[in-house]
Amino acid sequence: MKYIILSVFATLFILSSCKKDPLDITPDGRITLADAFSTQELTEAYLNTTYESMRKHAANYHYYTFLSAFGDDSHESNYPTQSFIVANYIEGNISAAANPFDNQGSTTLAYNDTKWYERNWVGIRRANVFLANINEKNVTEAGYRGRLIAEAKLLRALFYLDLLENYGPMPIVTTDLTLKPDFSDIKRSTFEEGAKFIVKDCDDAIAEANLPYRVTSEAERGRMTKAVAHAIKSQILLFNASPQWNPSGDASKWQTAAAASKQALTALTTNGFRLFPNYENYFISKPDLGQSPNDKETLFEINDWGYAGQTYRRFGNILFLMHMIPDFGPEKAGNCPSQELVDAYEMKNGEIAITGYSDEAHLNPIINPVSGYDDQKPYLNRDPRFYATVWYNGAYYGNIKGVETYIEAFKGGKHGISGIKQRTPTGYYMRKFVDPKVRSAAEGTASYKTFRFAEIYLNFAEAENEANGPTSEVYDAVNTVRARAQMPALPAGLSKDAMRERLRRERRVEFALEENRFYDMRRWLILKNVGKVTTGMEWAKQSNGTLTNKRIVTINRKSWEDKFLLFPIPLSEITKVPSLTQNAGW
Repeated sequence: MKYIILSVFATLFILSSCKKDPLDITPDGRITLADAFSTQELTEAYLNTTYESMRKHAANYHYYTFLSAFGDDSHESNYPTQSFIVANYIEGNISAAANPFDNQGSTTLAYNDTKWYERNWVGIRRANVFLANINEKNVTEAGYRGRLIAEAKLLRALFYLDLLENYGPMPIVTTDLTLKPDFSDIKRSTFEEGAKFIVKDCDDAIAEANLPYRVTSEAERGRMTKAVAHAIKSQILLFNASPQWNPSGDASKWQTAAAASKQALTALTTNGFRLFPNYENYFISKPDLGQSPNDKETLFEINDWGYAGQTYRRFGNILFLMHMIPDFGPEKAGNCPSQELVDAYEMKNGEIAITGYSDEAHLNPIINPVSGYDDQKPYLNRDPRFYATVWYNGAYYGNIKGVETYIEAFKGGKHGISGIKQRTPTGYYMRKFVDPKVRSAAEGTASYKTFRFAEIYLNFAEAENEANGPTSEVYDAVNTVRARAQMPALPAGLSKDAMRERLRRERRVEFALEENRFYDMRRWLILKNVGKVTTGMEWAKQSNGTLTNKRIVTINRKSWEDKFLLFPIPLSEITKVPSLTQNAGW
């Protein structure tokens, strides 16, 4: 089955106008549900519409923004000059009636990741309808039918995962809700009940012999696999065990999460998954496909799509147009790393450079005196992942139009802070995902990976540490990730608390500018501690040519209170289903 994203109308209505047999058009011009599942081709097409409900992630938050800009890892350069979704969130302008994640952006073309609540429920309905109607008549080959059923269950699990992470516990629904005469009996489950439901769908998919661990052809790119099942299961159980949903610290939840991630590590390793050898190159490439590909780390990528032929909106293209240094004339500098992220990177010797701040504005860092860090030479001898993630003052970019180009992030420099959206507000530009060899938008080939093998290692390390303390298995997992980055192993003899802090730091730098940090701040219940301020580094060139720096506040965020741990359920949904209870604070 070729993976094709089709709209509901394209699948069920346009297709029907092209074929009279076996589709008999009803008097209103529509086909019946029975018709939609009357052939294998149409049954496959219906499953494709279920894939269409997946969120796009990456740089698809209006206006072409990364989710990291809604946390403390980065600052979107169009803030505060433009009042897009990131401005509304930072300033706390969210309500149940007006949540920009649910109602801002295009409503005609899905080129922005919006309507989270609605699109996930649409996806769940489509998955339920598909599971209720696929049978031995419309898909005669049992093995292939089993694979399609497994894919539908994983899609449903993915939609529920997204709902639970963003809105909290949801009603568990396995039928077509549109057939219900009323919704008075629809009530929210507990988070653990939702997690168990997701795990059941994942386990069913893993048990399906005909569902592969990886896709091997271009026609299958973006389809569900057993690798995705393990990733979803690992993630939801980690959330279920975390402080946000486990306030009593129930150790059995951590044990369950650790066991699931350990099972995933074993199964994925057995089936040939490995960390990509080069951290920097991993993020500027598109996964190759095959039984033994070069990219053995990616568990799931967002299938590159061109919005009705508008290929310039693809991820690799958008990076060049919206997240680039000024030399190339981008519309904006885009996702600019924060000083807080930069401070999180260890020294190359494995010592922590900045242990915290002595003030709420983060202008006075607490420097680890044995680390070798110098605040006037802050970019010297850092974790190699820093250089693969951040363009900083003095960094070598490459040869641009015959000129050897270094980042001039000092005031008055061609990349310096100047208060316009084409320049960084923090003194940094995004290096991760950006291929410095690309010289036009059309050359960009990177794709966004939503699940990758490194996450399973760090999920396991966190859960195992919470369940059993810093065992040798915890060290092995985290040090495997560090070794890929050419970082030394963590010091032996760490306490459970000390290991927890090192693992949290490790997650932040390993997944920098991806989406993990946004959710980690919430599930760890640290949003109110770290979510108030974002800072940058302002460099100034003195008359004698030397450079000096000072830390500056770039954002005072209002979206740090506990109610921001979850988004509000849209008011329109509460109106339709009054038995749903609204999230606290909304």
